[in-house]
Amino acid sequence: MPSPSPICTALLAAGLLASLSLSTGLRAADDVLIADFETADYGGWSATGDAFGDGPAQGTLPGQMPVSGFIGRGYASSFHHGDGGTGTLVSPAFAIVRPYITFLIGGGKDAERTCMQLIIDGRVVRTATGSNDRPGGSEALIPGSWEVRDRIGQMATIRLVDQATRGWGHITVDQIVQTDRRAAVMRDDMSRDIPITSRYLLVPIADHGPKRQVTLLVDGQVVVRNDIALADGTADWWAFMEVDAWKGRTGTIQVDRLPEDSHALSAVIASDAIADQASCYHEAGRGQFHFSSRRGWLNDPNGLSWFNGEYHLFYQHNPYGVGWGNMHWGHAVSGDLVHWRELGDVLAPDALGPMFSGSAVVDAANTSGLGTPGHPPQVLIYTAAGSPTVQCLAASTDGRTYRKFSGNPVLPEITGGNRDPKVFWHAPTKSWVMVLYVGLPHDQHTVQILTSPNLRDWTRASSVPGGSDGFLFECPDLFPLAVDGNEAATTWVLSAANGAYAIGSFDGRVFTPERTDLPSHQGGAMYAAQTFSACAPGDGRRIQIGWLRTAMAGMPFSQAMTIPMQLGLTATPDGPRLTHTPVVELEALRTGTQRIPAMILHPGDANPLAGSAGELVELRLEFAPEASSTVMVTVRGATIAYDAAHQQLTVQGERVPAPLRGGRQRLVIYGDRNALEVVASDGLAYVPVAFLPKPEDHSLALRVAGGTASIAHVEVSQLGSIWK
Repeated sequence: MPSPSPICTALLAAGLLASLSLSTGLRAADDVLIADFETADYGGWSATGDAFGDGPAQGTLPGQMPVSGFIGRGYASSFHHGDGGTGTLVSPAFAIVRPYITFLIGGGKDAERTCMQLIIDGRVVRTATGSNDRPGGSEALIPGSWEVRDRIGQMATIRLVDQATRGWGHITVDQIVQTDRRAAVMRDDMSRDIPITSRYLLVPIADHGPKRQVTLLVDGQVVVRNDIALADGTADWWAFMEVDAWKGRTGTIQVDRLPEDSHALSAVIASDAIADQASCYHEAGRGQFHFSSRRGWLNDPNGLSWFNGEYHLFYQHNPYGVGWGNMHWGHAVSGDLVHWRELGDVLAPDALGPMFSGSAVVDAANTSGLGTPGHPPQVLIYTAAGSPTVQCLAASTDGRTYRKFSGNPVLPEITGGNRDPKVFWHAPTKSWVMVLYVGLPHDQHTVQILTSPNLRDWTRASSVPGGSDGFLFECPDLFPLAVDGNEAATTWVLSAANGAYAIGSFDGRVFTPERTDLPSHQGGAMYAAQTFSACAPGDGRRIQIGWLRTAMAGMPFSQAMTIPMQLGLTATPDGPRLTHTPVVELEALRTGTQRIPAMILHPGDANPLAGSAGELVELRLEFAPEASSTVMVTVRGATIAYDAAHQQLTVQGERVPAPLRGGRQRLVIYGDRNALEVVASDGLAYVPVAFLPKPEDHSLALRVAGGTASIAHVEVSQLGSIWK
């Protein structure tokens, strides 16, 4: 129904509703939409300044934390130029015809500089703001309302104001409606006491709901605080909060704000099992050989290490949402790098801030003093990303229970952009070495190198410039590799989150680069990779796992880890270059292998893989192509093509240099429910990509165009699940 004109609505307000209702279709109880911001531009709204852009935001804007709580596709936002933009956005005039105006609002909490105003006769008569006035917070839009019963019949405008240029210097608004029903009253500091009788508290989650600050107190003391999108009604899924450490005591769940009709607090229940535990890891959207967390969001791998006979994988984890936030350290262990057992979170946000990325070492000589006689500690080194942002320690002697060091932080803030410590023991200098990302003013990126005798006391030794283009940005790693297995030709590799790396020499204090800004992988799906600080005794491999940026809509979890890769350095005409090789342990997942005889494949030949199919597959292919050939492999609808003329590999549109090696190309392809990982040119080309195949498509195909290809061998292996 189109909205009536201001003249019509004024007449309605003046008492002529009965005579006009037939012509307008408006009834007394109908809501009157002022704005829902679903169009490409702001329509009749007038803007000043640059803050509000050319039209409504369509989701989260660049540089912004994830925005939630708006309805439909669009909402008004003054973040189009970040917090630095300023301006106003003013509605057309309208008549007030209902006793309430309701809306959704977020952003900064400043009644003068970041606000929404109701203006009548040139005066501000009502004001509303977002809820954020300090670092942290949430970009969720929350319900608000004005009672305007005393203004019915008057003409008004709404003005959105952004005159702030620092943190939370923006406003977001959606769904402005005139109505007879006031919005649910928001009540502050709601709480509920819960006897802790079980291992978990199950918490109802609404994927797209506004985030609330949820605090757990035990015996009146704050244990942990998170921003959680609580479900006021029916839950999309149930998160679990581990409370076993306080069994037999009384916990208090406190929420900063809730609608008066919310059922979120009463819905929290104690349980010894997580919700839907029987189907966990076997959901239709779950990758079956890429590690993902039981519930919630996952990103950077942290603390990769071998300790007490197990591989340990820690990772950035949001237990209470499928988007980034509430950074904990999740924890899983494995005996074979393939089958992982999730143990739960070991680091939770505290007074120093959320738990950002870091690493782990085994302090064999107990230099830190955090072990006990005969039990050297596994020490976690992590960033606490509060204000200030600092580096801290936690330790364990059993690989299960971790305690934060009472002397934290061990490294004070260098700049607000210092994070992601990667630590290792440097035997020649008998010292611990930390490589730490440090962002400097004017977007300058550096990696600082620090040393310590005991993991507690750190001295800055040197700095490696990363430039202003982002080379060496975040999550650094530094490690040695022998070129083609020749220990005498060992070279050091300094890598960063985006996969860029430098090769050079390292003397325990200074890294001297020889070549910089080399790409180790392409495809956009992998980020923040880290190598294990050590493997099993006698295993000299350097093994890497990265964050696999892939999501599954409608699932109570998001993101995954890449398969583990053995890194190497091999000589090329341009100098030593990194190689990636899937670890041999993955062979344990093979449930059956089909081998295709050698052949000459011509354009138009029948598909030699027509008899092969599978949901979870590993495909290995070696061929010698004619110079004019393009060899194409299709895996469940995804296309991997090799252009021999240009010696270029294309994976789902991502083009990567892939030289022939001895006149041949060797491809290794892993296909899962949520991703493809492709290795070519004996590991010189590595392309992980997010890919969600149609569940019913298990087809495989091999064909050639432009010329022939001599196929030396093809192996297709069906793979089992790492969860079984």
